[in-house]
Amino acid sequence: MQPLPFGLLPDTSVAAPDGRLSIGGVDLLDLAGEFGTPLFVYDEEHLRARCREAVATFGPDGACYATKAFLCRAMARLAHEEGMRLDVATGGELHVALAAGVPAARLVLHGNNKSVAELRRALEAGVGRIVVDSDDELDRIEALVAEGLPAPAVLIRVNPGIEVHTHEHVRTGNLDSKFGFPLPTGQAEDAVARAGRSAAVDLVGLHLHIGSQVFSVANFLDGLAAVAPFVVAADLPELVVGGGLGVAYLAGEEAPSIGEWGTAVIAACRDAGITASVGAEPGRAVVAGAAVTLYTVGTVKFIPGVRTYVAVDGGMSDNPRPVLYGSGYETFLPRAATSRREMPIRLVGKHCESGDLLVREGLVPADVAVGDVIATPVTGAYGHSMGSNYNKVPRPAVVFVRDGGARLVVRRETDDDLLLTDVG
Repeated sequence: MQPLPFGLLPDTSVAAPDGRLSIGGVDLLDLAGEFGTPLFVYDEEHLRARCREAVATFGPDGACYATKAFLCRAMARLAHEEGMRLDVATGGELHVALAAGVPAARLVLHGNNKSVAELRRALEAGVGRIVVDSDDELDRIEALVAEGLPAPAVLIRVNPGIEVHTHEHVRTGNLDSKFGFPLPTGQAEDAVARAGRSAAVDLVGLHLHIGSQVFSVANFLDGLAAVAPFVVAADLPELVVGGGLGVAYLAGEEAPSIGEWGTAVIAACRDAGITASVGAEPGRAVVAGAAVTLYTVGTVKFIPGVRTYVAVDGGMSDNPRPVLYGSGYETFLPRAATSRREMPIRLVGKHCESGDLLVREGLVPADVAVGDVIATPVTGAYGHSMGSNYNKVPRPAVVFVRDGGARLVVRRETDDDLLLTDVG
């Protein structure tokens, strides 16, 4: 029933004496009035600080931003300006990063099923690294190089075959996974041997990723322990430990910082005899806490003895994580950010689905009313990037705020945008 913990808000969040919240020196209610709702509001200083922390920990060649967490041209430029490489997992992400002016040499191409077209564009552009995920992919690269395209620098993705404590849909390192060459079956060793023999690739390292939204550093260290003898034996110059570092979404949750996590991981590598340079691919840890999403309340529906539903002008189309993963979020009113939240609610969207919920168990001040702006914090990752046009709802705008100013980086879609690809 207490006020929202400010540790869940972006770095530059400040509450005025009357409780109104600003981020980056800009009042959130003013932003809602100017740009409309739903609206993603990103604290640019928060984003830059996390990028700098990653670079300080892993170095400019080891710190790689996982763009799938949140990508637009402004975000790609920001991460590049702060010294990070960018991890792109599809041809579309590659296209956006290149359109933002990020040099291809600073890009790392991921993906478990890269098409010939995606690989061709990556080789033609000169991407810095390709993380190879299968023998079929090696076949495609060898065929493209045989056509005369340049041989890329590659890392072999190793599946360590371990379990981590996270949602089953975001586990990536257990043996039963679509990602990587399994270590326990000997397939990782075979892949390294094949790539080492191939004239079509320059094998420079190994890649390891064990899951997403993992809170425990110990889980990462378990993954390293499982793969360390293999890494030492391979004796390659680069090791990338992936991303997956969790962030706190709810009051009472805690997660290590990028620096704390990275320092522990690098130390564990050295203790295990791994001499390779160590890199990582934080995404969620860079952007999640940097943003809040603003909505406008359209309905407050009290069902005696059951619950109070608060319905807003967004929903599962701008944040599908609660539906997909059962993810939890907090709720607050930007006009009363420091007030007690004594009223339990269920925050729901406007879609024609009973399961269209944003916050299953939320809290707000008891005077919440139709027309109020209501916010969910820690929405900077996997909201915008996983959004959809379900029910033909246009996707929200995105603004960056900094030093008292706001800039629109992704405009709100219009109804006419919904027809752009509709050829009748």
